Amino acid sequence: MNHIKVVAFDCDGVMFDSVKANTTFYNEILHHFNMPELTPEQTAYAQMHTFDETAAFLFKEPEMLQAAKTYRKQMNDMKFIRYLEIDPCLKPLLKWLRSRYKTAIATNRMVTIHRVLDEFDLKDDFDLVVSAQDVNRPKPDPEPLLKILEHFHVKPQEAIYVGDSALDETAAKGAGIPLVAYNNPALSAQYHIQSLWELKRILK
Repeated sequence: MNHIKVVAFDCDGVMFDSVKANTTFYNEILHHFNMPELTPEQTAYAQMHTFDETAAFLFKEPEMLQAAKTYRKQMNDMKFIRYLEIDPCLKPLLKWLRSRYKTAIATNRMVTIHRVLDEFDLKDDFDLVVSAQDVNRPKPDPEPLLKILEHFHVKPQEAIYVGDSALDETAAKGAGIPLVAYNNPALSAQYHIQSLWELKRILK
């Protein structure tokens, strides 16, 4: 793996356990409109997709969808970020990576990714952050990963992407980047890991 120059990460489900944060966030919106809480299917969808995609999945009527988007703008994101659980291996791994590789994030989060990085003192640990608002087509489209390749002027085989979902699998395949599947043996990937620290072994 001595040809690798860039190590890129998904955020939710990889860098952070965000199920509680996302569930609390969307349930607050649903409660506001007197709708039932997320089902397991809806929770799984929300974990992978952008807010706009998830809102459209939850609110089928155009007027309700627009009302939900308007209400979301009034919400305090910091109230939900506190429910995120950072992977205990992330910070020591990034410390090891930073002296050897370029690091990046490709996430379907939007503006909240920068608030998350600030809150957990990670903003200086990544050379590039590509969120859903930075591209025309978020994952599963490969555009976020292609943007990373273009930024660093590297070939697909000179990067790896750590992801945990089918969207990550599709995006990585579309970009030609080897996928490191985190804690999801169902994914088709070049590598499978159960701990982020295993990346060190793979790269060495």
